[in-house]
Amino acid sequence: MKKDTNIISAGRKTEFTHGVVNPSVTRASTVVFNTVAEMNHALKNRYNNTMLYGRRGTTTAFAFQEAMTELEGSAGCALYPSGTAAITSAILSFVEAGDHILVVDSVYEPTRDFCDKILAKMGVETTYYDPMIGADIGKLIKANTQLIFLESPGSITMEVQDVPAIAKVAHQHNCLVMLDNTWSAGLHFQPFEHGVDVSVQAATKYIVGHSDVMLGTATATEKYWPQLRDNSYLLGQCTSPDDLYLALRGLRTLSVRLRQHQQNALTIAKWLMQRPEVETVLHPALSSCAGHEFFQRDFSGSNGLFSFVLNKGTEKAVTALLDGMQHFKMGYSWGGFESLILANHNVQSLRSVTQWPYQHALIRLHIGLEDVDDLIADLAQGFERLNHYC
Repeated sequence: MKKDTNIISAGRKTEFTHGVVNPSVTRASTVVFNTVAEMNHALKNRYNNTMLYGRRGTTTAFAFQEAMTELEGSAGCALYPSGTAAITSAILSFVEAGDHILVVDSVYEPTRDFCDKILAKMGVETTYYDPMIGADIGKLIKANTQLIFLESPGSITMEVQDVPAIAKVAHQHNCLVMLDNTWSAGLHFQPFEHGVDVSVQAATKYIVGHSDVMLGTATATEKYWPQLRDNSYLLGQCTSPDDLYLALRGLRTLSVRLRQHQQNALTIAKWLMQRPEVETVLHPALSSCAGHEFFQRDFSGSNGLFSFVLNKGTEKAVTALLDGMQHFKMGYSWGGFESLILANHNVQSLRSVTQWPYQHALIRLHIGLEDVDDLIADLAQGFERLNHYC
């Protein structure tokens, strides 16, 4: 089945939809039974789309889990109330005191904070590595290395990792490979075809697609799914059926939305490459981005999130660029239908082992579904304000 068809049909079994188009919202805490036999049947089949207790999910959750399992090609999907909860719970499901993990240096800041502030107190050691390390990851693996965490592309600096090379070496050392796969939305990068063991997403972003739900997912191979499933349940993770309904609805338009995000973003990225104020454009589909060759090899498409680096501008000048935007708004997220803009004046502060080579501010854009000419005009006016202070 082609991806576009799979997105429409996944998770829409009659047992979830009851004859209508969309799975219904089933809210429940207590599930009641009339006989001991019924209760024992539910207990025995609790991992097989059978309602037992609300925290284990209702048919709304089962429909979304099945859809995400099909989308990423996994053995199962665990659900969480946010993307960060998915990351932290997935890691906690596989580490214990005395373990060592490797985490990419371009990782999402809350993931880094979790490793440095929570895992460290639990006796789990973290070593950060260069996102472009590839097969040389083996030099950093210790006898107690349990897990290697990847994020590709990095959600600020956009480096694309050589996932298959890292996975091959990791598995030679019996290390689990975990990937933050949010940028691809599970559509443009198939994690389990490239050696990943656990794939994590902030479904808050492109899966939901409308900036109104917090939601996380983690899918896993058959080998690791039972441990991920059981430990996530023991950590108390559960999600709202109303949120899952919105995620299911967002999923149906994922591919068509991403195509428009991709088209708009590439148009703007190429326009930015011609601007005299821009040092470089960091878009995985362009050769100026680190790991572009891995993007070409492993990805089937892109989206609306990328960055560029200015070649001039004080903090005051960059503030002037940001403050007058009409269509781009500032917000700590991405993946919705709207365009967003953020500036980072100190990328180096987010790194431990790699040197950021640029001196001026990095601007991260999420290109939404507005008319691209309006977005370009907005950015052009922003550059005029920047130039006024330079």
